[in-house]
Amino acid sequence: MRNFKSGNNISQGYYISFQPALINRVWELNNRKISHLLSQADRQLGRLDMFSEYLPNVDLYISMHVIKEATQSSKIEGTKTKLEDALRDVEYINPDNRNDWIEVQNYIASMSHAIQKLEKLPLSNRLIKETHKILMQGVRGEGKLPGQFRKSQNWIGGASLQDAIFIPPVHTSVQEYMSDLEKFIHNQEILLPDLIKIAIIHYQFETIHPFLDGNGRVGRLLIPLYLVSKGILKKPILYLSDFFEKNRQLYFDNLVRVREKDDLGQWILFFLTGIIEIAENGILTFDSILKLKSLVDKKIQKLGSRMPKAMRVVEFLYNKPVVNAQIVAEVTELSLPSAYKLIEDLEKMKILTEITGSKRNRSFIFSDYIKLFQI
Repeated sequence: MRNFKSGNNISQGYYISFQPALINRVWELNNRKISHLLSQADRQLGRLDMFSEYLPNVDLYISMHVIKEATQSSKIEGTKTKLEDALRDVEYINPDNRNDWIEVQNYIASMSHAIQKLEKLPLSNRLIKETHKILMQGVRGEGKLPGQFRKSQNWIGGASLQDAIFIPPVHTSVQEYMSDLEKFIHNQEILLPDLIKIAIIHYQFETIHPFLDGNGRVGRLLIPLYLVSKGILKKPILYLSDFFEKNRQLYFDNLVRVREKDDLGQWILFFLTGIIEIAENGILTFDSILKLKSLVDKKIQKLGSRMPKAMRVVEFLYNKPVVNAQIVAEVTELSLPSAYKLIEDLEKMKILTEITGSKRNRSFIFSDYIKLFQI
């Protein structure tokens, strides 16, 4: 990005904050490597979007994408909840791990809320604040102004401002920066490709760090929200947290490199590489889902008169692949004894696997399906 200056370090008295340059301005793209990767990223996103249309009831599978994103994004922040744990009810979670579990559930709820709101609201500071408020309910940081931009200085790394690794802009400038970011999102006169814009938006949001807590998770949520709001994806089926987690040090290093060396181009190259990799993985996942669905449907056909009830259970499993007898009874409108018999049939077919190891209050998991999201 020609003549890009990331910002300036400004003395605030006893500490120095980084005040980034505003982004709602004219941009000039002149990097051939970026143009090449952009072409690949556009092509892979188009394939992913088209592939998702081939899946019957694609919304059933989106919840698993969201759950995986929630666990990976929270993992970057130090939360330790496995994918299979995120699918279970809270009573089955070790009390020592319940705060982490709640953080993941909040992420899922905030994403679902934001996607639903996009049908009526533009991607805006209002929506960002609403999303943040849900994210911070009942977890660490809930006392740090959930749903409000910060009114004091924050920092990243270190125990205080004096030994911080990075100090975002002073709190009195946050509203101006976030207003500028919102204008950039909707400025149609800025002739930048949308994938370049969202790369810049993510960098700028993380640099502003507008909240006292939860900035990383909200910043990563902005990526699928932007892609859906711009019609690049019809459904929220692409999430970069898995890529950022696998390349965690590079993720942080590239963000720092922009601020210290004005090298926005390297950040955009990294970001586009992530888009390409995650889109390709998404295509493989959807293809594997289709193959699994075909295999499971063939197995279920052998159940004869019990096939319609079993099909209801399997359809539910694609949305939430952990069940118990009570859930199966509700889904199928069967008695509990009949629900247990149906579960036994599905176990014999290796569709369900018991995971509690107990004789009472047993839970069962659709392990072949979950494995597709653990690759």
